[in-house]
Amino acid sequence: MDLNYSQEELAFRDEVRSWLAANLPQELKDKAHLSKDELMRWHRILAKQGWVAPAWPKEWGGTGWNVVQRYIFEEELGYAGSPPIMPFGLSMCAPVLLAFGTEAQKKRFLPRIYHGDDFWCQGYSEPGAGSDLASLKTKAQKHQDHYVVNGQKIWTSYAHYADWMFCLVRTDATVEKRQEGISFLLIDMKTPGVTVRPLLLMDGGHSVNEVFLDDVRVPAENLVHKENQGWTVAKYLLGYERMNTGRIGESKRELRKLKESFSEKQKDLRWRDRLTRVEVELMALEITNLRFLDRMRRTGQPPGADVSMLKIRGTEIQQALTELAMQAADPAAPETQALERRYLDMRKTTIYAGSNEIQRNIIAKMTLGL
Repeated sequence: MDLNYSQEELAFRDEVRSWLAANLPQELKDKAHLSKDELMRWHRILAKQGWVAPAWPKEWGGTGWNVVQRYIFEEELGYAGSPPIMPFGLSMCAPVLLAFGTEAQKKRFLPRIYHGDDFWCQGYSEPGAGSDLASLKTKAQKHQDHYVVNGQKIWTSYAHYADWMFCLVRTDATVEKRQEGISFLLIDMKTPGVTVRPLLLMDGGHSVNEVFLDDVRVPAENLVHKENQGWTVAKYLLGYERMNTGRIGESKRELRKLKESFSEKQKDLRWRDRLTRVEVELMALEITNLRFLDRMRRTGQPPGADVSMLKIRGTEIQQALTELAMQAADPAAPETQALERRYLDMRKTTIYAGSNEIQRNIIAKMTLGL
């Protein structure tokens, strides 16, 4: 196992770092709430450079980078304070289409995802099916050349921006095992019967929504993979989603800002001790991530169930950093308001992509065999 960067990888890191310093617009840097136009502006800058979809095959616009280079790129984006690259199209729906989609689906959707012509959202969670996703109730009934979908999705990130939603629906309610009888559909958000209602979060921001689906007609050609086998697709997608929730580069940036902004606070031995502990945990998380990368590099296989540990520790570290910032902040200082918004926003990280409690159950069952 090799957990060190080679000279070529270090040179690649320097290249990415230099390009970001020259091309990341200052007005988009470290901005908490971005509009659709701002998000897509950054997407198109990266697309023009050819760096927006590093993990895609080269024939579809990928960079040809190996897994370590892709990791370095993600880390440098976070460390530079770049806007998020919306994952729903690029790193969630697209890998599914590449693995399970028809040629017609690939030709129709992948170029538009790459160039930022379509904004995507994820239709997974429901009021009674969050981390226990297999209990979803949204139904899709087949009628000749189309499905009729009825149900509700919740906590749907950026659905108010989205042109399309990839959605898990139940196509067979008679099966004994809940993971069976689920299908994966692509739904045009402009279809009659799709209603998006905003959900405002504790920080006052609007990023998540309720989506209501009332007699929504979806062409049968928008079914990905086979009917009633959508759980296979969902598991494949979730592995990639959880690999990216550690956000190590972003946490390293926040740690650096804590040290620079609150140097006086480090005279408080208890606060400095907590800060040091978080820094050590972040270093351990980075090494663990490198272990996963080394395994992927050697085997060529996607991450397994144990990738959940990255999600657990990564999100806990993100929350711990905001807690340290709030403990150190001056309540009367103007910049404290931004820290408060970030603190509140980070409360969701241990819930999305499957709550951390569920992730621990996954590790216990799938990795430890308990």
